[in-house]
Amino acid sequence: MKDNFPGPTASAVAIPSCWLLLRVWLLLGLQSFGGGAATLFLIRRTVVERYGWISAEAFTRYWAICQIVPGINLLGLTILIGWHLAGGAGAMLSLLGLLLPSVSITILLTALYASIQDLALVRAALRGVIPATVGLGLLLSIQMGRPLLVASWRMGRLSFWLSCVLLIGSGIVVAVVHPPVIAVLCVSGAVGAVLQKWVAQAGSNS
Repeated sequence: MKDNFPGPTASAVAIPSCWLLLRVWLLLGLQSFGGGAATLFLIRRTVVERYGWISAEAFTRYWAICQIVPGINLLGLTILIGWHLAGGAGAMLSLLGLLLPSVSITILLTALYASIQDLALVRAALRGVIPATVGLGLLLSIQMGRPLLVASWRMGRLSFWLSCVLLIGSGIVVAVVHPPVIAVLCVSGAVGAVLQKWVAQAGSNS
């Protein structure tokens, strides 16, 4: 699958074999503890930093696409990455690899937790997991936002500041007004498209 996102292409990065793709996603599924933020952090670290299959900016754009469609975002991201790397087979193997360990472990942990949930040690452990998950989420937000801000800076200072306004403004709107997430994404996308077009026209006229 070809796209217009900046990042490694087939000529720059070796296309992974089906076995490697399945093995990588199985390992990701086995490590997917701590919720969505932790899993997203692991996926990004693996496909962007370790293997370099896609660029940091492309990963953030893929994640943005998954935010504006219904369904489970992590599964959509997994399918997108798998399809980008190896077509339909890559999408199926990536999804299978991510889900098989997590579903199996979830079933086992659910059965186990029912018998130990009242133990003080278990409750203390869960209280420690939550702050760690939040910390991973904050780190991930910085890692995913930085490539887009760098790209905006390359386009010009005005584009950079517009991106910062949209980034901070959308966060404030969600925190204060609590609108539907899809509405925030659609309005931000429309505003961003109009402003970027205006910036491009201003640059061509100058």
